Amino acid sequence: MKKEVSRKELFETMPIGKALMTMAVPTIISQLVNLIYSLVDTIFIGQTGDAYKTAAVTLVFTIFMMTISFGNLFGVGGGSLIARLSGSGQEKEAKAVSSFSYWGAFTIALIYSFLIWVFMDPILNFLGASSSTLEFGRQYVWYVVILGDIPTIVSGAGAQLLRNTGFSKEAGFGLTMGGILNIALDPLFMFVLLPKGMEVAGAAIATLISNVISFIYVTWKMHTLSKESPLSIHPKDAFSIRKRDVASLFNVGIPSALLTGLFDVANMVLNSLMAGHGDLQLAAIGIVMKAERLPNAINVGIGQAMLPIVAYNYASGNHDRLNAVINKARLWGYSVSAVTIIMYELCAGPICSIFLNTSAGAAEAAQTIVFAELFLRIRCLAAPFQFTNYNTSFCMQAVGYGSGTLIHSCVRELVFYIPFMFLLNALFGQTGLVSAVVSGEAAGGVFALWLFRRWKKKNLSFKLD
Repeated sequence: MKKEVSRKELFETMPIGKALMTMAVPTIISQLVNLIYSLVDTIFIGQTGDAYKTAAVTLVFTIFMMTISFGNLFGVGGGSLIARLSGSGQEKEAKAVSSFSYWGAFTIALIYSFLIWVFMDPILNFLGASSSTLEFGRQYVWYVVILGDIPTIVSGAGAQLLRNTGFSKEAGFGLTMGGILNIALDPLFMFVLLPKGMEVAGAAIATLISNVISFIYVTWKMHTLSKESPLSIHPKDAFSIRKRDVASLFNVGIPSALLTGLFDVANMVLNSLMAGHGDLQLAAIGIVMKAERLPNAINVGIGQAMLPIVAYNYASGNHDRLNAVINKARLWGYSVSAVTIIMYELCAGPICSIFLNTSAGAAEAAQTIVFAELFLRIRCLAAPFQFTNYNTSFCMQAVGYGSGTLIHSCVRELVFYIPFMFLLNALFGQTGLVSAVVSGEAAGGVFALWLFRRWKKKNLSFKLD
């Protein structure tokens, strides 16, 4: 009972800054550790000084990142619905949603693994793999995606469900533990246990083991907390879910998955176009996409912390508190974006050098860093616009405005970003290609703000700011 009172206070009466901080700190920490252990593969592989291995991981990473969209389908869709059901006192129905989300994530992970196994080579070739990168790409896909999809997707979805029921610390710990383990295991498998030349496979095996551990912890935690919260992983509860709750889950989950999935499709297009300029440019953009994930990780953490509080207060009718939480989250996110731009503009070279060892004197590695430094200085300017898109999308997911999230995600990527890539690449080459993210995210952010403001005007009781 004490835990339930604590959750009620967190969502309803705790001061805005303190409530958001309570949810945000463990969420951001888990996002940063998650970031570190997703970067650590690239960093350790970069220590070989082989730009072609870095390029291969760049290609495969977009396939791996698609797993996040599948996790969001049930994690964000189910988590947002659970928060709204809890806010309206429907605990039993929330448990059914929790179990349905858990087993739904498991099922879709199994399907995705099978499809990647069947079509691995055609997919890698489509993404731009060359004779120098194809075998390394196969190694990473086999362990991280084909064997590792179920633990990755289910632990990600489970962490979202924990977070949306007020257990942000537990969710953060599960992901953080996996991240720390991956950091420890990478050098062991890459440079000790496996022979030279198998560094990519070693990094992939380390990531697989880490994700399995996170999966076991998140599953265990959801089971133990089910007695005192609207969480459940019991299959029987999944079959008791109401049809309207399935519709509500997918109403938010599908747009959220598309938001992430289309972003990954855009990155696949980026990689494919960049591969046309050369393997070194491809390796460089891979380095940049890893480096720029720092502000993204923090701002996604802020959004994930904000979402359950907004969802709960929307369902309970406390619209003034909802608005205050959104405004506080925006202030934090734009501050992070400003600091990040300054840091990347001043330190682009040293930051990029972390990901690829040039001490061996390889000309390819040195040239890759030159490309990466230029690309990072251009792309970091998109940080505040990316936050605007993330924040507004999380707001729409929180209130169940799935159609808005769907429209936003499609317009952002298909109308703005991807066409800008083709246009600017044709006009200005590789420099224009990396600039497309700034114009695409800016246009998408303006559209998102307009879309959500229109929804607020029709549905919420407070005066628009």
